[in-house]
Amino acid sequence: MKVRPLHDWVVIRPGKSQDRTAGGIVIPDVAKERPQEGEVVAVGEGRFEKKDEKGKVKEQEKKFIKTTLKPGDRVVYEKYSTRKIEVNGEELVMVREEDVLGRFE
Repeated sequence: MKVRPLHDWVVIRPGKSQDRTAGGIVIPDVAKERPQEGEVVAVGEGRFEKKDEKGKVKEQEKKFIKTTLKPGDRVVYEKYSTRKIEVNGEELVMVREEDVLGRFE
């Protein structure tokens, strides 16, 4: 099974969190930070703009904004804006493209 995100949603395979500190102390699961970086697995096509600077956009004048990410990109994303999903036994996360903070080059 594959997942194909809609609109400006991005599917990310999270990076692994550390099991030990640099000094060798084991970090328990409850104390581990959720990973904030990962690899883009799939992206939606984009979305229509939401509002103009005055807070309004006429429906017929909305512009389509394509997503700028592509599968394989390594990204950093907002920590608490994720939706967890499971595909073929693998835990993935979905975020809106606007919640992706940056892309590694």
